[in-house]
Amino acid sequence: MITTPTRHPLPVLASLWDYLAEVTSALGIGLESCTVDHDSPASAYVALDEQLRSRPGRDVALLWDEVHGWAAAIETHSGEDLIVIRYLGGKTVVPPPAEVTRFVTALRDDDHRIGRLTPPHLRGATGLADLEVVLSRRA
Repeated sequence: MITTPTRHPLPVLASLWDYLAEVTSALGIGLESCTVDHDSPASAYVALDEQLRSRPGRDVALLWDEVHGWAAAIETHSGEDLIVIRYLGGKTVVPPPAEVTRFVTALRDDDHRIGRLTPPHLRGATGLADLEVVLSRRA
């Protein structure tokens, strides 16, 4: 199920929206650019209103999920699934917003020193209760 940025009665989803608000604020965009899917694994989509020099004509989005953390993807022209071009990686699925911002800056600059091509396995999709623990540790 996809939700929009409203206060959610489940604390874990409220915490996820709070995290997304911090990340989007650091990126200079608003929560209106986000959607959250709280099926397992929980995931989020953040539209970036730009294109990369290395991928002209393709809109860019950030994807987040509770297993791999953040990834950058480009839209296809045919409406098919997004094409993931790079994963942030790291130690946690909820890195500080400044780290996500550095990742996006590296994408814009075509700097391949930040991120990775293969998906990291940072944790299992073990349910919303466990995700709440992960989200609460970031504070």
